[in-house]
Amino acid sequence: MMMKNSTQVSFFTLSFYFDTGALRHLYFIIIMSLYVFIVCANLFLIVVICMNRSLHEPMYMFLCSLFVNELYGSTGLFPFLLVQILSDVHTLSKLFCFLQIFCVYSYACVEFSNLVMMSYDRYLAICYPLQYNQNMTSKTVALLIVLSWLIPFAAITALISLSAPLKLCGNVIHKVFCGNYAIVKLACGNTRVNNIYGLIYTFISVVIPLILILYTYTKILKVCFSGSKQTRQKAIRTYVPHLVSILNFSFGSCFQIIQSRFDMSDVPKVLSILLSVYFLTCQPFFTPVLYGLKMTRIRIACKQVICGEM
Repeated sequence: MMMKNSTQVSFFTLSFYFDTGALRHLYFIIIMSLYVFIVCANLFLIVVICMNRSLHEPMYMFLCSLFVNELYGSTGLFPFLLVQILSDVHTLSKLFCFLQIFCVYSYACVEFSNLVMMSYDRYLAICYPLQYNQNMTSKTVALLIVLSWLIPFAAITALISLSAPLKLCGNVIHKVFCGNYAIVKLACGNTRVNNIYGLIYTFISVVIPLILILYTYTKILKVCFSGSKQTRQKAIRTYVPHLVSILNFSFGSCFQIIQSRFDMSDVPKVLSILLSVYFLTCQPFFTPVLYGLKMTRIRIACKQVICGEM
């Protein structure tokens, strides 16, 4: 039943911001520097892959999609954080809040989709090398990349279409950025449909991708340890960056889900803030570093671009 004190909310207040005094400018510089590095590093690797024809292969096309997503996700958060750090009033409009939810949530879905595609690509290349070129054609690669973006966009649009019409009994969000379930918890009426869809969305976008990734990498490991030493070394060189990236993002995403669904009042506020933005800050930072340094062909191509040899 709808409560009597429901209001027409036009803006939200983010309660996790606190007065940092003179340190706000230091925090601003640190976050700005991190954002500039993320943009430059990911953009540079996108340009390198696009310019170097020898990198126009499925694995590097999926990586390019991953780098684009890092730009997309970080842009959905960092400019907003920079404004909020220098602001004395931490409010934002309802429209902008749902726009941020769309960016952040679709970023997470696309990230998992890209990681699944990359693990599937490595699975075919290592476990079925003779059939690889036949199965992973340019049309297949293009289709997988398009679907990895369109499906998450459609899923998040449906998620927001269920949350936006809700009548709310408050406008205080206990986070440093907007979250869908944080808004659902403010609703005065029945949110059963929202909760069911949210659980289905979480299962499809997080649990299923992790199961698929675990399956493919289990198969890859079996092949690696049953083959020659050279085969193991070659496979592990491409395996390690993927594994580190998956573990890093999965950790951040799992905490984000736990924080949104359960009472985290016992967790220190600063720690809760850091962990809540972990997957939106560390993943875009580590991805270009991991793949730029660990993957030999990308590292060589980067040197060629820097030295003007291309």
